[in-house]
Amino acid sequence: MTATTELDDQDVFTTADGTRLRLEFGGSPDAPVTAVFVHGWTLARQTWDRVAAGLPRAAGGPVRTLRYDLRGHGGSEAAATGGATIRQCADDLAELLDRRVAGPVVLAGHSMGGMTIMALAEQRPDLFEERIVGVALVATSCGDLRAPDLGLPGPVAALANRGERWVRTRLAAAGGHRLSPRAAPLRPGLRWLLFGKRPRTEDVVAAAEWVAGCHPANMAGYRDSLAEHDRIAALAVLRRVPTVVLAGLADRLTPYRHARRIAEALPEARLLVYAGAGHMVPLERSDEVTDRIAELVTAHRRS
Repeated sequence: MTATTELDDQDVFTTADGTRLRLEFGGSPDAPVTAVFVHGWTLARQTWDRVAAGLPRAAGGPVRTLRYDLRGHGGSEAAATGGATIRQCADDLAELLDRRVAGPVVLAGHSMGGMTIMALAEQRPDLFEERIVGVALVATSCGDLRAPDLGLPGPVAALANRGERWVRTRLAAAGGHRLSPRAAPLRPGLRWLLFGKRPRTEDVVAAAEWVAGCHPANMAGYRDSLAEHDRIAALAVLRRVPTVVLAGLADRLTPYRHARRIAEALPEARLLVYAGAGHMVPLERSDEVTDRIAELVTAHRRS
């Protein structure tokens, strides 16, 4: 059964299997390009708020934007048992593009959102031939996520991963619709795990709220899907469109080597790295991320 969440029908998209996703459109409805933003594991559509708000100015003209919450995240309903997967996220994204977005599209994906774009390329390469005109892959990976080292010494990382697998098993069997009733206790750990140097306090607070609100069983299911994610072959589809790869040099979850591997598979892509930034690049370097996505929009306009 899919968990029930109170949603306003005006801002909801119902997928083919009946799951209701929270949407948030912005910008100009008649703009020639739509930028669609996909957030990461345990986060929410608000990850992209600053970037979406600044995009029309940076692009020098109207842009339509779409942010939405993945299943089991934010204001969306949870995935049914077995449905919290990157493949399902790509199916949902394809449905959104087919049914709710007209015309050319620039896709921006952070973390698992970037992996969702890779899965979309694997499952729907036709979209990259016909409609997708630019891609931004932000703090993401094409695979090798089964046991991240988190920037720790080997024995400590191995211990941390054993602990995470035990927690994942408990979460998979958990009831309820929230990971935690209170977000504040999560802040110190998430500050260390997700952010680089000198993050804004409000960003750490927001990230903790998003993680606390994640559906626990879905959280575990997505983590299993992350461990299985291996889509380097799908990157060949992205060679058809202008692509930028953005990474923080202080990222513990998808460190720089992951961005470099993507860039090596996409030799025409631009690879940009940000010293001092962690995994939350859309928050930590929002102006720079906005400018890079704006360049994809303006490049399509010029073409």
